[in-house]
Amino acid sequence: MSISEDPRAAVRNQLLSSLPLEEYQRLLPHLETIYLSLWQTLYNVDEPIEYVYFPQTAMVSLLILMADGTAVEIATVGKEGMVGAPLLLGEGRFPGKAIAQVPGIAFRMKAEAFKAEIADKSSMYHLLQRYTQILFNQVAQTAACNRLHSLEERFGRWLLTIHDQVGADEFLLTQESLAQMLGVRRAGVSEVARLFQQKGAIQYSRGKMMILNRKGLETSVCECYGKIQKEFERLSNPPKNRE
Repeated sequence: MSISEDPRAAVRNQLLSSLPLEEYQRLLPHLETIYLSLWQTLYNVDEPIEYVYFPQTAMVSLLILMADGTAVEIATVGKEGMVGAPLLLGEGRFPGKAIAQVPGIAFRMKAEAFKAEIADKSSMYHLLQRYTQILFNQVAQTAACNRLHSLEERFGRWLLTIHDQVGADEFLLTQESLAQMLGVRRAGVSEVARLFQQKGAIQYSRGKMMILNRKGLETSVCECYGKIQKEFERLSNPPKNRE
């Protein structure tokens, strides 16, 4: 089969594109292409999960809400992953909130269809088991990073992560979103963004972020980015036999 004939070739989501052809074709009738708008809510606290989402160009933030309404980001999901991991573990609710932090395209699949697909321990089931473990590792690494590393290092890490997950040099990202992701006030975001602009690494204006010098960003991050990235690189390696 040529690349042009393979329907997986046009899929940017790395989980879906890594599935065996027969399994991907079986999923196709259940995959709906949708646009996720900025700050669109996918899940609310402890509400039933109705869909799982496979981002293509969007990036989704997973948040935990405090009693005073403060939201803390614990992980992000882009084209490397799936939103809805609790269903894989037999849980029908998410304890926090999931919102589209960077708008874009995603596939969504009804929860019942997803549960039927993984019930027979399909290739998707085993792939998502690995992905869920990596997602947990990301949550743990993020917690350590937020405690131990500087705002400049964390800012660089988040930008590189979003750059990877969205797959574009330019994307919408508000100061409010950045402040929420980094757990700081907007004034702190403005100051560190100004520093990175002076270095020529980014251009940021009116909620639009442009990565100008990725290598420059890479010199400003802590080890946390590299550790998480290595995990996702292992996951994104396609199976040797995809037919």
